Amino acid sequence: MTDDEILESVVDEQQGDEEDSDETEHTSKKQSQHYGVSLRSFCQLESFITGLRVCHCWVIIGLTAAILVLKDSSCQKECNNFNLKVECCCSMDSNPGPGGGGEERLTAVSVRGACKKYGVNVVLDNLNMTVKKGTIYGLLGASGCGKTTLLSCIVGRRHLNTGEVLVLGGTPGTKGSGVPGRRVGYMPQETALYGEFTIQETMMYFGWMFKMSTADVKQRLDFLLTLLDLPYKHKLVNKLSGGQQRRVSFAAALLHDPELLILDEPTVGVDPLLRQNIWEHLVDIAKCGNKTIIITTHYIEEARQAHMIGMMRSGRLLAENPPDRLMSRFGCDTLEEVFLQLSLRQDSPITTIDQLHSNKTNKYEPVYLIEESEDMCHDYQETSNYNDPKAHDDNVDKKECCGLISGGPLHAMLHKNFLRIWRNPGLMVFIFGLPVFQVILFCLAVGRDPYGLKLAIVNHDMNSTDQECSDIVSSGNCSFQALSCHYLRHLKDPTIIKVELEEVNPHLRGGRVENHLGKTTPSSPDRDSNLVLPVLSSRASTRQEFYPTQESANEAVRRGKAWGALYFTENFTDALVARIHLQEYADEETLDQSGIKVWLDMSNQQIGLMLMSDLRASYQNFSRELLSTCDINPRLAEAPIRINNPVYGSRTPSFTNFTAPGVVVVLIFFLGVALTVGTLIYERREGLLDRTIVAGVTPLEIMVSHVITQFVLMSVQSIFLLTFTIFVFQVECEGSMFWVAALTVLQGMSGMCFGFAISTFCEIESTAFQMAMGSFYPALLLSGTIWPLEGMHVALQYFSKCLPLTLPTTALRCLMARGWSIWESDIYLGFVACIIWILLFIALSILVMKIKKL
Repeated sequence: MTDDEILESVVDEQQGDEEDSDETEHTSKKQSQHYGVSLRSFCQLESFITGLRVCHCWVIIGLTAAILVLKDSSCQKECNNFNLKVECCCSMDSNPGPGGGGEERLTAVSVRGACKKYGVNVVLDNLNMTVKKGTIYGLLGASGCGKTTLLSCIVGRRHLNTGEVLVLGGTPGTKGSGVPGRRVGYMPQETALYGEFTIQETMMYFGWMFKMSTADVKQRLDFLLTLLDLPYKHKLVNKLSGGQQRRVSFAAALLHDPELLILDEPTVGVDPLLRQNIWEHLVDIAKCGNKTIIITTHYIEEARQAHMIGMMRSGRLLAENPPDRLMSRFGCDTLEEVFLQLSLRQDSPITTIDQLHSNKTNKYEPVYLIEESEDMCHDYQETSNYNDPKAHDDNVDKKECCGLISGGPLHAMLHKNFLRIWRNPGLMVFIFGLPVFQVILFCLAVGRDPYGLKLAIVNHDMNSTDQECSDIVSSGNCSFQALSCHYLRHLKDPTIIKVELEEVNPHLRGGRVENHLGKTTPSSPDRDSNLVLPVLSSRASTRQEFYPTQESANEAVRRGKAWGALYFTENFTDALVARIHLQEYADEETLDQSGIKVWLDMSNQQIGLMLMSDLRASYQNFSRELLSTCDINPRLAEAPIRINNPVYGSRTPSFTNFTAPGVVVVLIFFLGVALTVGTLIYERREGLLDRTIVAGVTPLEIMVSHVITQFVLMSVQSIFLLTFTIFVFQVECEGSMFWVAALTVLQGMSGMCFGFAISTFCEIESTAFQMAMGSFYPALLLSGTIWPLEGMHVALQYFSKCLPLTLPTTALRCLMARGWSIWESDIYLGFVACIIWILLFIALSILVMKIKKL
């Protein structure tokens, strides 16, 4: 046969393929007609009673239920249409005309005009490929030539830019095609196994995903253990060698006995004898079981056992023919030599007319097209159950058609999620120990009043006698003597250490220490220093210093040795008595001498404001006691503003009680983020996500399985978190514990869904964790946790209320501090915000997964 005759046959076959494709397209248009079916009526889910009153957020649940009912109705319609299309297809194929569809029924995989680009890089360049049913197709090519991309397009993980892919009679990814799904067995280039599982647990996981019964999985496992020479079935996968792990991965692809097997490097690292056994099994299932197998391998010579060889280079298929025919045509003894000649031919310049024809053929078609032979077409192909459209329809699950959640895959993924957590002790400590540890740190470190603060006191009011402050204070008489000592006694707050600088009284050598009960003890007698009056001497260690003047006391404050300085003038008592008697007739000098001069270090706002408040409160108590001992109505010392018992809270509010609700919300939210932010990225990097989706698991099922898992974990975390916050550290909680716990769990689920959304956007774990960490500080500042929202700019207040943490923080604070019911707008808006953000994050994650084909 001459080269011209070969070229003419190529053109004829191209025209025949175009006619067949036109006829197929016309038939598919007739099959794609939809028949309308009426939607069945649905009703909303009634709100139920929880023991308190019905929450407005249950309306959201009712609407969600209505949407699900509507979706089920539309799915029923779509499935009915799908069944009608199949029946139409069966009626058309029941009496095929001459050549009508016989070739299509014999083809397992058909790729036509496939082009795929990543940016400017062309991965597949107008590639055509045909795989017959019941054959082994060996796809050969160097790394980076596009083999993996081509296989991912065949299993529906990626889409072509242009061209068409048909697998088992349908387009991958379409509903009812079964691809991705149970009709395909896929072994990726990575091992794509969970190291925490045993071999048996791995097979159970994949078997449940393919809706196999446990008994069938165990029976099939016993056969595969013998075939692949696998070790003890209860051995962990991460304890196996690399070759053994690849054999387990191979077993997972063979487990459910699929129609189409796609194996990416299945024999790497396998013993030569075992490799031969594997090939014998593949040949046997192809011949006797009518299975179609596409296999890639680095061992080119072992591909001689395949029925058909496709040699791929630079995104093009150089040749597609049986191996013996390729070697015969090129006069070579090995397939490697054939591949070399084809590669040289692809790169050679065009110098002759024959080479011109060959180059044109290379650009659009393989060098050698398929030539049918009797040894490739088996008798059972005409009567095989796989070629019967009705049989194909029987294998189509209604849930698969409608895209609903299926019990088998969901059971498998839930078992996988919980088992991975159970087998990882470090993760369990992180999940359940970290919340408790953080709450303990918060309650012990934040909100408590500081103690051990020093006030440098310059007391010139004392005369030069041996009389001590304690004697004067403890007299209890209506005495207007040494009123400075009376006042200092009322500075009894355990946060203050009083450092008295004596200059007038030389008998007070070294100073004395006075506690809040008035008892004094001498300080160091070996040096002249100030009198240190610690409130709780057991908790405070003091430095005794001597400051002879007001300037030296101020210098101590400037140097950080004290938080403030108090100065009493020499005639403070006399001036104060005169001020009381003269009242509006007191002159400026009397008013100035009767005042206590205070200099505070306000670099720390909390400490400065607290000292200022204590000084004023102590002066009021001092005045009340002084008037009371002199039989004068003590109310005269009070300000005209009377502060009654607060409506909510206590007279002495705690900063811990204010920040605790926000801290609980922030902790539970970002604990959820930490648990999920790297989950999908890890599974995608290890090839686990690809393998799961090729098995037919939908993004919705993946999300639901993780949501259920994290809901259980969040519930336990919330119990620990609230138990230590409310019952151990006695943070006030006036509201219903049920709603407090419900809001906490919802907020944790919101954080979990936020972590999923991040993991779908990011390609690597470091980027995902950086994004999560970057969102922590703005969310904390804008949530109202550490500062009231009213302190923000008005525009920033509206913006902060749109964030996931702000409204839930306000709601939890109102529940715990005010004890409001669920009917209050500040409460139910927090619940509504949680639900909206959960749905938004889930929808965003599913959308990104579908767009990016994760």
